[in-house]
Amino acid sequence: MNLPNKITLSRVFMIPIFILFLTVDFGWGMIQLGGVEMPIEHLVGAIIFIIASTTDWLDGYLARKNNLVTNMGKFLDPLADKLLVSAAFILLVELGTAPAWIVIIIISREFAVTGLRLILAGGGEVVAANQLGKIKTVAQILAITFLLLHNIFFEAIGIPFGTIMLYIALVFTIWSGVDYFIKNRKILVESM
Repeated sequence: MNLPNKITLSRVFMIPIFILFLTVDFGWGMIQLGGVEMPIEHLVGAIIFIIASTTDWLDGYLARKNNLVTNMGKFLDPLADKLLVSAAFILLVELGTAPAWIVIIIISREFAVTGLRLILAGGGEVVAANQLGKIKTVAQILAITFLLLHNIFFEAIGIPFGTIMLYIALVFTIWSGVDYFIKNRKILVESM
């Protein structure tokens, strides 16, 4: 297992730690930061999410730079992303900061694309994420980050930046999912 794949696995292992900080009240109190007040556990959870999300960029960068791109990495990297993002969105619903219907659409798209990837892999094809998928991922990460941080910096000026990013993420989630299925429809039809 090469370094980029190890970094990807570290992202998976950070997920339970992230979940722990957003679901357990350790009694650490509140913190004033960037114009908002939030539980310290939310800040710690958000920092863990940001670190885990950064590993997504790092593993891809190292894999391409050092010619360490593997089929395992092409499969594991998007799976780790989906696990992290799904956990975060579900927790945001529990915290009351993201509407369940948006999260259901986003997670449903992730399952559908993962299913298509499995069909493609069964036919010997491993498809890396395209540009729309990368934009979708960045929009989701920004939405999650600002919602976890209680709309830090933007709350003071009355701009619901986290919510705006959530709707942008929803648009790119749907668009990239439809695009993925259209581009791979021939293989999908042949697998039936």
